[in-house]
Amino acid sequence: MFADYAFERPVDWTIRAGEQWAVVGPNGAGKTLLMDLLQGKIALKQGCIALHGAGDVPVSRLIRAMQFRDIYSLMDVRNAYYQQRWNASDREETALAGAIFAGLPPPEVAEYLRFFHLENCLDKHIVSLSSGELRKALIVRTLVAKPRLLILDNPFVGLDASSRESLSAMLAQLSRMEGLQIIFVVADAMDLPSWVDKILPIKDRKILPERTLSEFLADKSLLAELFPELAMAPPCHCGLDPQSSANENDDYSSVFQLDNVQVRYGDHIILNNLNWQVNKGEKWALLGGNGSGKSTILSLVYADNPQAYANKITLFGHQRGSGESIWEIKRRIGYLNSDLHTCYLKDIPAVDVVTSGFFDAIGTYKKGNEAQCARAMEWLEVFRAEHLAHRSFVKMSFGEQRLVLLARAFVKDPPVLILDEPLHGLDAGKKKLAGQIIENFCARPHKTLIYVTHYREEIPPCVTRSKVIAAETPTA
Repeated sequence: MFADYAFERPVDWTIRAGEQWAVVGPNGAGKTLLMDLLQGKIALKQGCIALHGAGDVPVSRLIRAMQFRDIYSLMDVRNAYYQQRWNASDREETALAGAIFAGLPPPEVAEYLRFFHLENCLDKHIVSLSSGELRKALIVRTLVAKPRLLILDNPFVGLDASSRESLSAMLAQLSRMEGLQIIFVVADAMDLPSWVDKILPIKDRKILPERTLSEFLADKSLLAELFPELAMAPPCHCGLDPQSSANENDDYSSVFQLDNVQVRYGDHIILNNLNWQVNKGEKWALLGGNGSGKSTILSLVYADNPQAYANKITLFGHQRGSGESIWEIKRRIGYLNSDLHTCYLKDIPAVDVVTSGFFDAIGTYKKGNEAQCARAMEWLEVFRAEHLAHRSFVKMSFGEQRLVLLARAFVKDPPVLILDEPLHGLDAGKKKLAGQIIENFCARPHKTLIYVTHYREEIPPCVTRSKVIAAETPTA
């Protein structure tokens, strides 16, 4: 057990005044472990962590961190469930977003909220916020604490392009004017702002020699060592016939059709007069800013949102509410989104997580048969994650979990793939690998793809159509 909290060699790391750093390495390299050690969350076996000028103030009080897993602290995860944000009666029982900032100075909170255009979110329920809005809220809460050293774990992930630019500019200004020093923790150096000074590479719980950002990006041998998938050939597909496709003869021509759809919760209008039709075999990108309603659209298509019954929605040739079960809809769709990732807090092996994709379940309420378990292992191999097969899902890094959930989305060879920010948290090599898998999978006959992203450069080449969603007015 103690090996989980140890580096191969003692860590020597000096951050000088005014320097802005980034820790960069592949998924599972030990980045989070290093940050936990720096914050004093794990007892040191030897050595010490010193912050110049701290005096008698504990180092932990002067260092603040923001990580994806902090989202769990915003919700009552013990009582939360996957579809809760779409059920009006249940979401009404959850806390409002204003509770996130309880006890913090109101003027400073208000200033940051205005900067991120979050001022209208305070009276929304936390469970109803998009993943991008939740990340912004966490960033605000962390900045208001005014730390001397700020650790940001993949802070730009989940933010739209405008928000990424604004956050980078704000952090650069704080570092210049208030002396804030920042450690970015990323799995892909392309996510870093240009004003970062130093890179600390890490792999297999080993600290590698530091580089400047330009030296790091120019060092092809180091990049190949950290991210071997960048130079690897595209993977196979578990013996799937490239010329055939499961369910290719299903008797529908339209995957879904939305006619003048409106979704609202109280005075909050999420979608208004939305029209969209996706036909069998089409590949679409779904685009829009944080909070524009993209996840709401997907919840209607994936039969998670009860408001589908109050709208004119056709799924796989059938009017929603005409008697088909949600499981008949879900069995045709391979799905991944941030809500599913947040709610999948199951202490079960990765292979069981992948197998749960056959049953569209979160957890192992039904045991897979021998053939299904074998196929789950094959898809872990395709994503080069077979080493995770018997590791508990909750003990993996965020990027490792994302890989496993991607394998889950593909495991039943679905005719429709809905992937909402699928490359979140993946390292540079795994992003390339996953992109190749998506492209090759969708090249097979009759496959339909809905791909959601804030990074246009990540859109697979097979995508030929796009739907852009603009945010509705916050109140009626």
